[in-house]
Amino acid sequence: MSVPKSQYLSPVWRDNIFANRVVFVTGGAGSICSAQTRALVHLGADACIIGRSVEKTEQAAKEIAQVRSGSRVIGIGGVDVRSFDSLKSAADRCARELGAIDFVIAGAAGNFVAPISGLSPNAFKSVIDIDTIGTFNTIKATVPHLVESARRNPNPNEAGTTGGRILSVSATFHYTGMPLQAHVSAAKAAVDSLMASVALEYGPFGVTANCVVPGYIGETEGMARLASSKIDMQTTGKGIPSGRVGSVRDIADATVYLFSDAGNFVNGASLVVDGAGWRRQGALAVGLDEQMVYPDFLLAGEISKNLKSGKKEKSKI
Repeated sequence: MSVPKSQYLSPVWRDNIFANRVVFVTGGAGSICSAQTRALVHLGADACIIGRSVEKTEQAAKEIAQVRSGSRVIGIGGVDVRSFDSLKSAADRCARELGAIDFVIAGAAGNFVAPISGLSPNAFKSVIDIDTIGTFNTIKATVPHLVESARRNPNPNEAGTTGGRILSVSATFHYTGMPLQAHVSAAKAAVDSLMASVALEYGPFGVTANCVVPGYIGETEGMARLASSKIDMQTTGKGIPSGRVGSVRDIADATVYLFSDAGNFVNGASLVVDGAGWRRQGALAVGLDEQMVYPDFLLAGEISKNLKSGKKEKSKI
């Protein structure tokens, strides 16, 4: 089923601004990354999305390709971002089949709700491996292509073409700290630092590196794993200064901005797209039901039983 444009892209962008550009996306079948990719493809880009599930990734590629007639969208499944060789092989295939890699989105991530007391060393390492090591591997596998793209598309230029741009999908938890999210906070803090290093080391080659930082984004797989199904999103939205939870379109539009000619001088930045929610992060619940308040739920050793998970997990700390 084709996704309506209004769900992944606002009407302000001119068509074909990314014509003849190629975007490489890890985690491209996910709720947020697929919307980012749809927006770029709609505006003229071709795409290569990467994922662990062959079936899910290939199906997502077929659906994304429907947004623009003549688009080329490759889905490469069976790729684990924790393996550099696997990721480099996928990046090289993307460049070989689509002709280049101009933009990169490092979006593969892992998350679940767990207190430190219930977080095994292996579980902590798993998130670091996917988020942090996976982002590093993505950088290493694609940066030679990005340098070449930046060389072909000087920043800025009269034609307004862009290339040599990479962004990671980060989070705000480490800005203030968040109970039950120590693993993700550590991983995303490292991701932010990595992108700053890319900006410093590859900025002189014309490459820009930034983070796009979602807040509470409704109707996503990530939100289903973090927020209790018993909590009303409209009520949650009232706790956000902008008065609502975010949408995947909000993140897709931010991505278009960073990759477009309008984002020429944005480098080494974290673009937070959360309606100022992180400014009162303590008011937003991760892993809690409506009646659970800090620090009572920690002292009682309880978290919500109404979280989506791929496996059965105990609700007790």
